[in-house]
Amino acid sequence: MRSLGQISEKLSCDVSDIENICIWGNHSATQFPDTTFATVKGEKLTDKCDKEYLEGEFITKVAKRGAEIISVMDKSSCASAAAAICEHMHDWWFGNQIGGWVSMGVQVEGGRYGVDGDLVFGYPCNVGADGEWSIVEGLELNDFQKSKIDATMKELQEERKMALGR
Repeated sequence: MRSLGQISEKLSCDVSDIENICIWGNHSATQFPDTTFATVKGEKLTDKCDKEYLEGEFITKVAKRGAEIISVMDKSSCASAAAAICEHMHDWWFGNQIGGWVSMGVQVEGGRYGVDGDLVFGYPCNVGADGEWSIVEGLELNDFQKSKIDATMKELQEERKMALGR
């Protein structure tokens, strides 16, 4: 939701006007809030907002939001994480009924989009009213997207290696 808030503030629109921003990967500074396929009121976000902002400041702000909360409030960012968990569970339980995709950390056998299938990874998903989720398939990724997804995947692989002691 924090990524939607950043865009809605910049464009002076409602969060509900924005669809199809995806958070790829890990919940860390390497996460990749991808606006490539996003729309605002049905129009391409990239036609309304400059590329330099979307591929620079926006990504940095979203990725460092947790650290910013800790710095400004001198408290943990747990409440922000808890709110995100609640939103995630709402979408999983009720489906993403307002349209657009949701970002979900899931493990996909064989992986998708070049991601290691043994990782729980943030992907763009659709969730039906029955709670069944599926990865959004067929997205054509450019080199910038691939490099960002690869960076967050490598971080998760390193974390797995450290956790398993190998």
